Amino acid sequence: MPKAPPLRLGVNVDHVATLRNARGGARPDPVRAALTAIEAGADGITAHLREDRRHIRDTDMERLKAEIGKPLNFEMAATEDMLRISLATRPHAVCLVPERREELTTEGGLDVVGQHNALAPFIARLNDAGIRVSLFISADPQQIEMAARLRAPVIEIHTGGWCDALVDGHAAKAEAEWQRIVEGAKLAHAAGLEVHAGHGLDYQTAETIAALPELAELNIGYFMMGEALFVGLGETVRSMRAAMDRGRQRGQGKA
Repeated sequence: MPKAPPLRLGVNVDHVATLRNARGGARPDPVRAALTAIEAGADGITAHLREDRRHIRDTDMERLKAEIGKPLNFEMAATEDMLRISLATRPHAVCLVPERREELTTEGGLDVVGQHNALAPFIARLNDAGIRVSLFISADPQQIEMAARLRAPVIEIHTGGWCDALVDGHAAKAEAEWQRIVEGAKLAHAAGLEVHAGHGLDYQTAETIAALPELAELNIGYFMMGEALFVGLGETVRSMRAAMDRGRQRGQGKA
């Protein structure tokens, strides 16, 4: 079993901007949320600039890059407009995700097998600019192998299917999805990829998945912003960090 790297927590601040945009104006401020999360122990900040700007705006990305002292992970679709903005913003990392305007949230992983011809030059331009590229994909062997061939140094495994099945009480489906994640993480690590995970994670699922030694980072947003309404964002980040640490320690004990 590989030695587990330190497990980083990336906090997604998209839905602070969702709440702001519901009323208009400047508050609540996603940059303030990012700074609060970092103060409480977040290792980085994630924000998704959607093509329809439904939550994060261009100025949010500019301010996040300028004002936070931790890495910024810029989630975006693989479009020329987003490439232009990312090259101007120069975040630490770009995570390429699929995007449909009518979806409520990202519904699945990026099809890097079907889109490899378009993605290859896109990824190369980001690599050449010194921006670390991550591909948000399902834990599918073909997708993982193509990600490695495309020279993206990082993948983020889409955990939504597993988390949704647990919430819905579909035990057999949840177990099948979990095994796909376990095997996918092993395959990606063996291929030399850094492995992240995210989508739908809460305290319990974050603690469970943190035990996988191949994982280097979890990116979590919606659940944490919901919890923050009741206990505050700082306390939510500290509780998530504690859950991840418990899971990582348990995984180390099994090594």
